Amino acid sequence: MSSNPVAETVASLLPRAKAELTELVAFRSVADFEQFPKSESEAAANWVADALRAEGFVDVALLDTPDGTQSVYGYLPGPEGAKTVLLYAHYDVQPPLDETGWATPPFELTERDGRWYGRGTADCKGGVIMHLLALRALKANGGVPVNVKVIVEGSEEQGTGGLERYAEQHPDLLTADTIVIGDAGNFRVGLPTVTTILRGMTLVRVSVDTLAGNLHSGQFGGAAPDALAALIRVLDSLRAEDGSTTVDGLDSSATWDGLEYTEEQFRADAKVLDGVELTGSGSVADRLWARPAVTVMGIDCPPVVGATPSVQAAARALISLRVPPGVDATEATKLLSAHIEAHTPWGARVQVEQIGQGQPFRADPTSPAYRAMAEAMAVAYPGETMQYAGQGGSIPLCNTLAGLYPQAEILLIGLSEPEAQIHAVNESVSPEELERLSVAEALFLRNYAS
Repeated sequence: MSSNPVAETVASLLPRAKAELTELVAFRSVADFEQFPKSESEAAANWVADALRAEGFVDVALLDTPDGTQSVYGYLPGPEGAKTVLLYAHYDVQPPLDETGWATPPFELTERDGRWYGRGTADCKGGVIMHLLALRALKANGGVPVNVKVIVEGSEEQGTGGLERYAEQHPDLLTADTIVIGDAGNFRVGLPTVTTILRGMTLVRVSVDTLAGNLHSGQFGGAAPDALAALIRVLDSLRAEDGSTTVDGLDSSATWDGLEYTEEQFRADAKVLDGVELTGSGSVADRLWARPAVTVMGIDCPPVVGATPSVQAAARALISLRVPPGVDATEATKLLSAHIEAHTPWGARVQVEQIGQGQPFRADPTSPAYRAMAEAMAVAYPGETMQYAGQGGSIPLCNTLAGLYPQAEILLIGLSEPEAQIHAVNESVSPEELERLSVAEALFLRNYAS
């Protein structure tokens, strides 16, 4: 990075940032309190609140949101008459999955091959640190030229909507001229990227029942309706032969006209095994950012070890459907439910229960904030031009904020580039990306103020 006082300050603060991220990663702040103690999430929330107070934030508060989790809020006053920027991140994380699959413990930040490993390093505890670094760099170089609100969510990964509901009930709290969501990521390491669309999502639990109880598969198999077999039929109906998502009545033909994603690059990023084909049709970008995508996230049925020769009386599955911009998530949920009911065979009893939902989001990249960010990223990433990409993931809060504050510009940046492997084992963050994006955010705030 070229010599720039802000960049030099961020570089000097990186050891402190690593130490802080180590502390934050150590909290097992998974907002599923059947799996992880609520005290872990509360401790992480208090850590964030203390960090904001230490930076001079006022009105720092732990907000009790309707889903039983806490979001952390703080306000840093800027110069008289300055614009207000809201910075967002979340401190909750995905479960670590199989801890034995991690090369190093998931809740211990570990440096390896130039990256920092640990659950939440990129998604999105690293985002919390990014915001702190940007603000510290500005304070050391003439001050923060805008009013800053920070909101750090406690249940983003669960999709339970606590902060969305809280924001709707307290619409004045998060008002801002521009909102920077620090929960996206560059298209690849070193390529500065803003995310201009997010798919929404719906999450449903499907239960299939066929018998009063399990039956001996020798005595009854062949005529007794098998709930697990019925469920498998239903799940298979959600994909075409080529793997495309097929939900009756849901359009899956839209195309993407921004940054392109080659099949070779995608295969490498996704670590697709040799000889295994990609699913779906159209370009990779079409499939990831412009079209719906169904995923079977889990099935309740007997495990292979210990299974008995039985016809199953009941089976359940958890299904997520990613919804592209232009499609209403509520309508998509209705279509998904109707499809499941229509494709359940043998008159089996089926119940579809909605667990979570978030609307898709599309930003306006022609706005002044985007120009300010493009200039900042050109300095933070010398020789590179800011790119526009989609993100297949969902951040339901984006749409809530866009609805509450239609005049606000919303930018999505962050640390979740492909090598970060967010939501998987061995999640990591690139310290260079943390450094560059912190510089970009600081310079953005300065550009935007002027």
